[in-house]
Amino acid sequence: MGPKLVSMPVPRVPRRRERLQDIPVTGRKRVLLASPRGYCAGVDRAVIAVEKALERFGAPVYVRKQIVHNIHVVTELEAAGAIFVDEVDEVPPGSHVVFSAHGVSPAVVDAASDRDLQAIDATCPLVTKVHREAVRFARDDFEILLIGHEGHEEVEGTAGEAPEHVTIVNSPDDADRIEVKDPSKVVWLSQTTLSVDETMETVRRLRVRFPQLQDPPSDDICYATQNRQVAIKKVAKDADLVIVVGSANSSNSVRLVEVALEYGAKAAYRVDYADEIEQSWLDGVETVGVTSGASVPEVLVQEVLADLAAAGYGSVEEVRTAEEDLMFSLPKELRQDAAGKRDGRALGGRTRA
Repeated sequence: MGPKLVSMPVPRVPRRRERLQDIPVTGRKRVLLASPRGYCAGVDRAVIAVEKALERFGAPVYVRKQIVHNIHVVTELEAAGAIFVDEVDEVPPGSHVVFSAHGVSPAVVDAASDRDLQAIDATCPLVTKVHREAVRFARDDFEILLIGHEGHEEVEGTAGEAPEHVTIVNSPDDADRIEVKDPSKVVWLSQTTLSVDETMETVRRLRVRFPQLQDPPSDDICYATQNRQVAIKKVAKDADLVIVVGSANSSNSVRLVEVALEYGAKAAYRVDYADEIEQSWLDGVETVGVTSGASVPEVLVQEVLADLAAAGYGSVEEVRTAEEDLMFSLPKELRQDAAGKRDGRALGGRTRA
């Protein structure tokens, strides 16, 4: 019996819809393009890791879960020879398997070893940092309140580092119900892709109940998540409509829609592809804000801009709130080519907006 594919939306079939129409509005039509947007360093590293594994070892290369939460990226990698599976026990013994950017628990690492799999760890280094914090605080016998969405792969991986010490806090309201054994030895950590504002509200409410609650050594919400939220906050206040490019299972993409609405956008929608934009969304709209989640390739944003231009929104103003130049080295197994020479993409390095 062959590997079971990861549950995901059915392969995309382009929808047949009329081209967006250029319908006059009262004022000047324009697009406010948020920057930073799109690929972060961790996503860049993970996607290149699968591409390089296919180049180095040949197809198929197996990937546990979606390498990043974007249907377009997953579909493209499948076409290149990647096979996505739910668990490592579906991978033929001795095969190469890539762990996704969201990280895995020690139990998954052990299961891969038991099957003699050639594991390549593409976990984002910022997620690995949170894992190490969990291990350290558990060793010191702290109770860890892990702020995040139960069932999310990243949360499962982090909680798996110290399951007897971790309690998951799903929301600010959850903070009012959590019970701990020793209020003097409790610390909070978080999923890296959450809303900054909601996370801080959760922490505030936890601290009301547990005044001795300790903070992590450094911010757990990743720089890219924060930067994209800051950018869309600035765009949203002037936008009649915000379009976020990203997949439904991308936590940071979904958060961008919520942040846009919270900070003044009259309407906000998430799309995977440009052809999902509805004509009705543009009724009376002068200013459209556009951004994308941290696992979204820039080509998808450019397709959205092209469709909007056809509808009269050809004037694009970039709203930049930060510069990003961080890059992460590839997993050690992929830093050299088949001849043993250092690979030119060992440091990732796709251009990011």
